[in-house]
Amino acid sequence: MFFTYLRRELRRRRKAALVVASGLALGIALVIVVNSVSSGMGKAQDKVLQSLYGLGTDMTVTKAAGASAASSQRPRFDFDARSNDSDAEQSSDRVMVQGFQTLATTTVGKVGAQHGVSAAAGGLSLQVVQVSGQFKQGQFQQDQNAGGSRQGGRPNAQASPQGRVEGGGANFGVDSYSVYGTDVTKPALGPLTSSKITSGRTFTSSETDAKVVVADKSYAKEKKLALGDTVTIKSVKFKVIGIATPDSGDAAANLYIPLKQAQTLGDSKNKVTTIYVKAADSQQIDVVKSTIRKNISGTTVTTSADLAKTVSGSLSTASGLAKNVGKWLSIAVLVAAFLVAGLLTSSAVSRRVREFGTLKALGWKSGRVTRQVVGEAMVNGLVGGALGIALGLGGAYVVTAISPTLQADIGSTGGNAGGPGGGGFGGPGRQTASKALEVALTAPVSLSTIVIAVALAVTGGLVAGAFGGWRASRLRPADALRRVE
Repeated sequence: MFFTYLRRELRRRRKAALVVASGLALGIALVIVVNSVSSGMGKAQDKVLQSLYGLGTDMTVTKAAGASAASSQRPRFDFDARSNDSDAEQSSDRVMVQGFQTLATTTVGKVGAQHGVSAAAGGLSLQVVQVSGQFKQGQFQQDQNAGGSRQGGRPNAQASPQGRVEGGGANFGVDSYSVYGTDVTKPALGPLTSSKITSGRTFTSSETDAKVVVADKSYAKEKKLALGDTVTIKSVKFKVIGIATPDSGDAAANLYIPLKQAQTLGDSKNKVTTIYVKAADSQQIDVVKSTIRKNISGTTVTTSADLAKTVSGSLSTASGLAKNVGKWLSIAVLVAAFLVAGLLTSSAVSRRVREFGTLKALGWKSGRVTRQVVGEAMVNGLVGGALGIALGLGGAYVVTAISPTLQADIGSTGGNAGGPGGGGFGGPGRQTASKALEVALTAPVSLSTIVIAVALAVTGGLVAGAFGGWRASRLRPADALRRVE
């Protein structure tokens, strides 16, 4: 009897039921779209951060470089003067530790032994400045009066940060690129994990001191490097075994080599600039951070949450709107939809006074009438939920199909410990500190979002049923007679 009466009443009052369901549907659809867009914002931000510190890395441990250390990094180069008729090319490399003070490799073991740390790996960030060109003895002698200098019969040239070479009476070409020494025994940690090997292969765990190199795709294209070619760094030849393409943003370095080789080139034996840390429990990252800072003094511990605070640009603005304005707008619309559904259901019950009064006169109990009203409201709520889920999925699909492009600028987290200019979140010294990264926004809908939508539909039905049930419970058989009169 319950379902028969329910089906008959819903068919009779299709328009009223559709109005109630539509109000709930709009609120639920808005919740789905806001949740999916917020999720897409989170994924976009993660993609930006992963391009800086690598997949699987929860935090990094570094030591900020002091002012004196930074000033001592100015490179100087010595060249032999050639005779006037010599066209011989001269080249000199200066390899410098980039971004941070070095830490002893024993610190990697200390960090890895801290409670809550599942893995730790060290890396060494280097900057190579290569000066190459021709130097003629006659030219040098001619330029001596203009301020050239000779030290022990050898001209001295000094490269400025802008790439000019001053002194010696010659103008040499300057090439600067970044090299990163990675722990090949722990491939799951470090900045190379944010790139995919699109040609060749990556390092093997046995290549701890091998003269092999993985090149960034853009750098390889610029220098016309291919698999099997050799790259010379400080007179050491490295064989190109792989080409890496960043998943997003810029590459962490132009070239990647085994850590031991990087330590040799940078005169930093048993030293690292960055320690990449993986926490055993992603929910305990702050606790692990505090433990490392407490037990290993003088270091800076940076988490993805720290770096996320420095993300600005349209990505940050859109994320703030989705999380703040979108959240409160969703709540306001849902509250309004629930109240309207309740009031409409109560109003519908008032218009059915004669019907319910007659049913009570025929022996229906108040509880039975109330259950009937609540049942109708629940069906309206479920219909509204189904419509809302359909609308929400449609809205999320439209956002994903359009895929609006958002920009993200990564700022500094303070000192030299963060931001691309100081090596990023543990990453090697980047040359693109102010460059904005572009990411496409998507709106993925998770199963939990659908569950929330269903729960909201049921809640809306219960709220509307509560209003209608309360009104129906107050009806008396005499109400029907008064309505007839």
